[in-house]
Amino acid sequence: MAAQDVLGQTARLASSSALLQVLFRVLTFGLNAFTLRYLSRELLGVVNVRLTLLYSTIVFLAREAFRRACLSGSAKRNWTKTINLLWLTVPLGVFWSLILGLVWLHLLEVPDPSVVPHYQAGVVAFGLSAIIELLGEPFWVLAQAHLFVRLKVIAESLSVVSKCILTVTLVIIYPHWGLYIFSLAQLLSVSVLVMCYVIYFVMFLGSPEATKKSFPVARVKALLPSYVEDETFVNWKEARLTWSFFKQSFLKQILTEGERYVMTFLNVLNFGDQGVYDIVNNLGSLVARFIFLPIEESFYVFFAKVLERGKTAKDQKQDDVAMAANVLELLLKLVLLIGLTITVFGYAYSQLALDIYGGSMLSSGTGPNLLRCYALYVLFLAVNGVTECFTFALMCKEEVDRYNFVMLALSFIFLCLSYFLTHWYGSVGFILANCFNMGIRIAHSTHYIHHYFRDSTHRPLAGLLPSPALLLLYTLSAVLTAASEVLFCCDKGWISRLIHISTGALCLAASLVTMFCTETKLIHFVRSQ
Repeated sequence: MAAQDVLGQTARLASSSALLQVLFRVLTFGLNAFTLRYLSRELLGVVNVRLTLLYSTIVFLAREAFRRACLSGSAKRNWTKTINLLWLTVPLGVFWSLILGLVWLHLLEVPDPSVVPHYQAGVVAFGLSAIIELLGEPFWVLAQAHLFVRLKVIAESLSVVSKCILTVTLVIIYPHWGLYIFSLAQLLSVSVLVMCYVIYFVMFLGSPEATKKSFPVARVKALLPSYVEDETFVNWKEARLTWSFFKQSFLKQILTEGERYVMTFLNVLNFGDQGVYDIVNNLGSLVARFIFLPIEESFYVFFAKVLERGKTAKDQKQDDVAMAANVLELLLKLVLLIGLTITVFGYAYSQLALDIYGGSMLSSGTGPNLLRCYALYVLFLAVNGVTECFTFALMCKEEVDRYNFVMLALSFIFLCLSYFLTHWYGSVGFILANCFNMGIRIAHSTHYIHHYFRDSTHRPLAGLLPSPALLLLYTLSAVLTAASEVLFCCDKGWISRLIHISTGALCLAASLVTMFCTETKLIHFVRSQ
């Protein structure tokens, strides 16, 4: 597939994924706002922090390394060996489910049954849901490698919608069921997701469309583990790369979910405070989840397909290097501007957003300061996602192994920082520790990118430098909106609130107009792709 075609399909995958994440977040926030009025903060804390952490840890450790290794390089490969390798995620998932399930049941603090009933059933259900989801991993990787955009959108949409419908129904009819509600919804969600992929490939394989596309898998039976005589069961190059990524994934999971591990294992916050933190955290990470994550996932595939892993820039096709450098520069500029916008306007509108969303329970106390800090953290997330996306797509096995030592040191420093900063500053300490962690990772990735392009004429890191006019306008907007918050928000009535909102809207409009006038190359890229 030509590099330009890969870019077009990748851009469509990223935009579709972004729209899909919008749906996810809207439904999740609506669900949280609804359940806040029916269920306790403690129950939400256990579900959204402890049980979700169990599920995400199992899934991440069992599949993340396999995904990265099996999506690297061309889609033209021995798919029988790749599929065999991917099926190893299932026994690995069973192993982690048993080990972590025992930890969650016997080593961690058990919630009060009168406040959070059926905790043991919840642990079993969330562990089982991780195993069910891993059954669809070969189908997911095959679809992602061939850029099946519509399949991903439909499958994940149906999964989330079914989960929300069941949760709302059970909360209304049987609110006393406690964790049974979220356990059943979680099992339904992953079952629908896996079945969508299975049904699609059952109908697609052997069809005229598959023949026309010369799809590398001809029969449904070929999607099951199979042994070919006189050949190895798996591609050992992929297997070794998977092991390298696995060591890295273990550390990355600690860095990604570090605050939840600290909350879960060190008990620095009670279950009620964990519930509030998670709601504010989800609200703060809205843009990161529905824009930055799809961009990172989709363009990882693009860079891995266009450039060959382990080769320097001068050893690659120069047209492909030029395209990759241009795309990287524009992606950095895009996420930087989104991150700056969130940081500037998030500071002055955090308290208002929380008050509208959850009332005084969220807008009083540490909630507003937590969301303000998260607005700054979004800027770090924006830059880190794209720089690591490029770096991980190009690193050879030896470079991945060396980076694992960096991640090991970062994990230790991050956990220590989280513990001490939380004792000093409460839940805000988690965000400050994350900012430090992301800053170090950005420094490593930008150094790699600079070194990669040093012998070429391309300077993609220039994307991290917005125009002076735009920076000046962002500064003025920050000052004006902060002053507006002091004068008009948030306990002076709805007229004052509307004046505050109008001030922000005018500043945002001026920023967007300036952006359209000064960042013409970026605007053309967004429109064309």
